[in-house]
Amino acid sequence: MKLLFLLLFLLQVFRPAQGRCFCQVTGDLDDCACDVETIDRFNNNQLFNKLQTLLESDYFRFYKVNLNKACPFWTVRSHCGLRDCAVKPCSDNEVPEGIRSSSHSKYSAEANEQLDECEQAEHLGAVDVSLSNETREALLKWSKHDDEAQRFCVVDDEASPDSQYVDLLLNPERFTGYKGPEAWQIWNSIYEENCFKPFSIKRPLIPNSYQSSSGSEARTFYSWLEGQCVEKRAFYRLISGLHASINIHLSARYLLDDSWFQRKWGHNVSEFRQHFDSELTSGEGPKRLRNLYFLYLIELRALAKALPFFQQPSFKLYTGRPEEDQNHKQLLLDLLQLARSFPLHFDETSLFAGNKKEAAKLKEDIRLAFLNISRIMDCVGCFKCRLWGKLQTQGLGTALKILFSAQQIEALPKSSNQRPSFQLSRQEIVSLLNAFGRISTSIRELENFRSLLAEER
Repeated sequence: MKLLFLLLFLLQVFRPAQGRCFCQVTGDLDDCACDVETIDRFNNNQLFNKLQTLLESDYFRFYKVNLNKACPFWTVRSHCGLRDCAVKPCSDNEVPEGIRSSSHSKYSAEANEQLDECEQAEHLGAVDVSLSNETREALLKWSKHDDEAQRFCVVDDEASPDSQYVDLLLNPERFTGYKGPEAWQIWNSIYEENCFKPFSIKRPLIPNSYQSSSGSEARTFYSWLEGQCVEKRAFYRLISGLHASINIHLSARYLLDDSWFQRKWGHNVSEFRQHFDSELTSGEGPKRLRNLYFLYLIELRALAKALPFFQQPSFKLYTGRPEEDQNHKQLLLDLLQLARSFPLHFDETSLFAGNKKEAAKLKEDIRLAFLNISRIMDCVGCFKCRLWGKLQTQGLGTALKILFSAQQIEALPKSSNQRPSFQLSRQEIVSLLNAFGRISTSIRELENFRSLLAEER
């Protein structure tokens, strides 16, 4: 009998790494009517290439961001001095003039004039043509407040002199060497202070130690999590999925060779296993990957729901090159139609149902928690990590804003002479599509890692 137990133990420990990473990443996802295999086929065979083509266009490759904000929560002792942490901002002549001149706008210059005239007539003249400047400013502030009340993340002030355009294609997300206690502090703050978890409940992996916690602590954690409402479970899974996606990117674009004559980036299977091998993560790795698929469903659903907004005649991907802009808008609409055709979408109506007052409070609690997470991104010491952290949290925050603005989107005016009640800034649009591009890339990279792990047999 002892020999049998020993044999079973050895088979478990020495089974192929592919099985240890992906054995549980299959079948139906929790709280969803979808399965992993359907997502793999849809993303890898239909959507991925179209999305990458769109993200290479000028409208989506230039992202305006403020990387010089001070951390609002603790003192960042030093910024990463590694050369791969640096971000190279664009000079003025590198950014299309149409983007620079309409940095606060999502529309063409013509459409903006129409909207501005309409807005002034509807919100100012319709009230009292003799309003004082102070009152007019107050009305504009109220309008801005209404927009901010819908947001799930902090949006950088594009008018700030510290905000600069960055070419995302020239500053790709990849391994920079930024790790250790400072990186752990970021994720520890996110999980421990913003995921509705009591401090008495320990996460399965102890922060700052890289050591597994006891099996009883893991069971206690998941027992607690399953006891939470579906909204709080979903929130945790979104953050876990985002964390998993970032680790996949860093494992897939790892600095493999740094010699005087070449720098080679590629897949680091050992790094991938450190994060996702069930044996090396006490069973956590496959759960993280399943949460990645859940995140994919949420962002895909948001894109599908946003289609009417982008179909508005007044909306343009404006760079100042009319023919190119029109082609890219059509490419975007085709992509969103494809997203809408996905057969097993997440049903967001299952969230915030029940008592309206309690649901509204829960939604606001979750909005504020995610808003706080977006502020934590200003505490990241590596500038390139900060760039992609801000973009991806803003993209997910924009996806949540879309999902929970269904009534406003459905009520969008048919005429360009009416002011829409639902708005997306260019910054939100660029982050939304690029963030989903990162998730889509992660799903695609899992296929590559499956093949690489299979070769280790």
